[in-house]
Amino acid sequence: MTAVDFEKFVERLADASGEAILPFFRTSLAAEDKAHGGAFDPVTEADRAAEIAMRRLIEGAFPDHGIIGEEFGDARVDAEYVWVLDPIDGTKSFICGLPLWGTLIGLEHRGRPCYGLMHQPFTRERFSGDGEAAFWRGPARRRHSESNWKAQPAVEERRKLQTRPCASLAEATLMTTSPKLIDENLRDAFFRVEAQTRLSRYGGDCYAYCALAAGHVDLVIETNLNPYDIVALIPIVEGAGGIVTTWDGGSAAQGGAIVAAGDRRAHEAAMAMLAKG
Repeated sequence: MTAVDFEKFVERLADASGEAILPFFRTSLAAEDKAHGGAFDPVTEADRAAEIAMRRLIEGAFPDHGIIGEEFGDARVDAEYVWVLDPIDGTKSFICGLPLWGTLIGLEHRGRPCYGLMHQPFTRERFSGDGEAAFWRGPARRRHSESNWKAQPAVEERRKLQTRPCASLAEATLMTTSPKLIDENLRDAFFRVEAQTRLSRYGGDCYAYCALAAGHVDLVIETNLNPYDIVALIPIVEGAGGIVTTWDGGSAAQGGAIVAAGDRRAHEAAMAMLAKG
């Protein structure tokens, strides 16, 4: 089977997780702290409900597949196909009522990310990719004149994603979830890159990588990522023409310190500065 064969099933996973999550969004939802005294790492009932829904579908349809999930651990990780799930990437934004979060559904074939989907059910957006191409699907933009407009049923559209050219750091827009989340011993290197860019923004989580794939952002730099934070995003960024590696140029599939770029020139420039430590 190929990644294409799984596309419809991934859509089912996205539907199920969205149905589990949305009733909790912008409610007085309690959040537990998984860190137990470290940096605040929240988890909610919505995270757990969404992962349970996805796991049930996977185990029912593909009992021989592996699963790596943020909330309920790993199963059959040596399988030919392994699903990598983050039910809510951006839980801190979620509990603040901000829409900068999404459900990450990744698929690995023999250890290599081969398909990914980021679903934002509140905005009704889906970003998907297989490493060769990437697409956005969401509410269609309506064209109308002020003098001749009337309400119309919601219509979806699908667009191909493409990263934008960025020849240097001086032209780059950089994103990271928070500099406080970057390893303390690597923070100076991050700030050195940031100082060379024209604009930086914080707080995007998975949305930052999708904005990069859509050509709105040029660089995303982070550390301490887990596989479930990045596996689904790699085929989206690469399918849109971008590149995702570790800070030392290795595979990003196991997480760690990650740099993603829409243009290889910006990636090389960032890597050179990050390598100085």
